[in-house]
Amino acid sequence: MNKTDYFYMQRALFLAQKGRFSVSPNPRVGAVIVHDNKIIGEGYHRQYGEAHAEVNAINCVKDKTLLKKASIYVTLEPCSHYGNTPPCADLILQHNIPRVVIANKDPFEKVNGSGIERLSAKGVEVISGVLKEEAAKINRRFFTFHQKKRPYIILKWAETADGFIGRSSDDPNKADSWITSAASKQLVHLWRAEEDGILVGKNTALIDNPTLSTREVVGKNPSRILIDRNLEVANDFKILNDEATTFIFNAIKNEKKQLLNYFKIDFSSNEKVLVDILSELHHQNIQSIIVEGGSETLQSFIDLKLWDEARVFSAEKKFYKGIKAPDFRGNKISTISIQKDVLSIYHPS
Repeated sequence: MNKTDYFYMQRALFLAQKGRFSVSPNPRVGAVIVHDNKIIGEGYHRQYGEAHAEVNAINCVKDKTLLKKASIYVTLEPCSHYGNTPPCADLILQHNIPRVVIANKDPFEKVNGSGIERLSAKGVEVISGVLKEEAAKINRRFFTFHQKKRPYIILKWAETADGFIGRSSDDPNKADSWITSAASKQLVHLWRAEEDGILVGKNTALIDNPTLSTREVVGKNPSRILIDRNLEVANDFKILNDEATTFIFNAIKNEKKQLLNYFKIDFSSNEKVLVDILSELHHQNIQSIIVEGGSETLQSFIDLKLWDEARVFSAEKKFYKGIKAPDFRGNKISTISIQKDVLSIYHPS
């Protein structure tokens, strides 16, 4: 990898992140076109179902004759199949772009190297693997979805300085149960806007009556996912309102009613429950989820090693008794302070 390729791929990666809230279940992709060491066009995938990054980059090149002597930098292998849009590999060939620099090969089974093969077969110089780790991190949800056949799973909780995530039902201070700062709450709502789904168990729905929306920020509401074996959450609870599509996994019925989707699954073991849920979410094109509680639900994902990232807030507040935080081990990769809270990010150890 030369310094020039590194430089322009960095720009393409920056552009790719602009699609973080709008392109799922497609990947985040950026593209930069360079002629004579000058950027003559750039673009990114803006919206699911709309033009890909390569199309937007080529369309903004004013003098198309320059493309015959240009390089295009793309964060993910150009597609080679017809989906919502025509193949980007064919568009590159149509404009006779002689050099293509790629960060990652596309794991999607309808591409998975075929875009590179098509370009190479026509004499295009293809260079792969430039900033591949950085590009893979940006598209970790997309890669997990296609390689592991399940959503990317983010665990999230807040705990007090003495290790509790909630008060006990008999605590006289139960009304004062909020743990973190307003800034942390707003950040969580921003995270929700970035992911496809948010999952909670029945107890969290009954005790907290959460909306699970992005009301603190401007952004789409994620699909809500509720584990409610015996359908104990009544229809007037906020999680069943019409603000977002909701999946209810239960042991009683399969039914679709407006935005409510009931799926009957096997509750014979925690493993069976989670495997069935993740399989159905994959089928529903839910590429990523945040698991927000409660303690038993979070612990089930931890015990079965079904998680990719954990975001844990620690606050100064103390409860002295209550619902203990999950028993958890992971590799801490970063720590930041948000007002008086500490946010630690973990990956599986």
